[in-house]
Amino acid sequence: MRRLEGQVAIVTGASRGIGFAIAERLVAEGASVCITARNAEALDEAAGKLGSDRACAVAGKADDTEHQQAAVRRTIERFGRLDVLVNNTGINPVVGPLVDADLDAGRKIVGVNCFGTLGWVQAAYRAWMQAHGGAVVNVSSVAGLRPARDIALYGASKAMLNYLTQSLAMELAPTIRVNAVAPAVVRTRFGAPLFEGHEEQVTAAYPLGRLGEPEDIAAAVAYLAAPESSWITGQIVVADGGLTLSGGV
Repeated sequence: MRRLEGQVAIVTGASRGIGFAIAERLVAEGASVCITARNAEALDEAAGKLGSDRACAVAGKADDTEHQQAAVRRTIERFGRLDVLVNNTGINPVVGPLVDADLDAGRKIVGVNCFGTLGWVQAAYRAWMQAHGGAVVNVSSVAGLRPARDIALYGASKAMLNYLTQSLAMELAPTIRVNAVAPAVVRTRFGAPLFEGHEEQVTAAYPLGRLGEPEDIAAAVAYLAAPESSWITGQIVVADGGLTLSGGV
């Protein structure tokens, strides 16, 4: 399928894991991509795997507005347009109960996961999408849908991200669609602390009998970015192997 033929996308946090899988899927669907992440060496390696004719890389901190603007500028200079923005970058540096939480770490989580995402939307909107339209897909989490033990700050940031997604969908319609994908545990380095050493026990809670793979999330993102989802906006699409059906997060 080439649903995104001729389209151009930015994917943040795309040097590995879910972000790289998303970029890879968008390229397979016909898009050109600009990928971002902090580690320039890993990012350049990822762009090389995607193909120098279809991908470029801009390294920087996801919540840095100058980096955001530079990446948007580079994308338009290189590929001539910007149709899709995928906000995949997310951090979770703390684990434990809220009553013991490091508030500065909490501010950083919200700064990157929420205000960083909003900054990317603002940059893409002002540089291209305001005049030409487009699609935004945010990578959220099922932890943003209900309380999640020991990752409450992360979950709270994703709940805010879901709210931002729906509010932006209202504000930017009808020419820009804004949706989110909310995964459960996905087999990545980021998600490893949630399943390593006890994967069988974790997997038992999933009706579909397995954890997610980065490609599962990439497929959902590609659908929401593609023209065939043109009547879908403001939705939080849950991709969780059925976990939340049984009350789990």
